[in-house]
Amino acid sequence: MSKAQFLDHLTEMLEAPSGSLTGEEKLSGLEEWNSMAMMSFIAFGDEQFQKTLSPRQFAACETVNDLGKLVGVEG
Repeated sequence: MSKAQFLDHLTEMLEAPSGSLTGEEKLSGLEEWNSMAMMSFIAFGDEQFQKTLSPRQFAACETVNDLGKLVGVEG
């Protein structure tokens, strides 16, 4: 999955305006990033990347790009 595809999917998941994510956004600044979004992201990682993620792994993630790196999206 490309970074652009990842950002598009995350935008849909967060129900954010289309094209609003660049990857540099701080998760703490995203109103839509909450426990439900985190659970959706865990499911996304499992389905799309066959990665089993735990909530603890999110502790080191500060930006949207960090989430991408967590599942193996580079760029």
